[in-house]
Amino acid sequence: MAHDVRARLNTKVVAHKDLEIVVKSSRAGKLGTLLVSRGNIEWLPKGASVNKRRFTWTEFANLMRDQGKPAKIRRPRSG
Repeated sequence: MAHDVRARLNTKVVAHKDLEIVVKSSRAGKLGTLLVSRGNIEWLPKGASVNKRRFTWTEFANLMRDQGKPAKIRRPRSG
């Protein structure tokens, strides 16, 4: 399943405004918006105007460690 992921970059460093990443599915349309800030990471599902899901960075790291699917890192070829 292909996804369309777009980021709105306001600055090089996340400071006073969240980094917004809109995630869309080729089948289902917009899935939601990921909001990245210095203090936490939040998921705003499609159609939700006020109910976000929030993790601190420590909680997010633990979630990914415990429930994330392992994947190999692709390293650029040197040469």
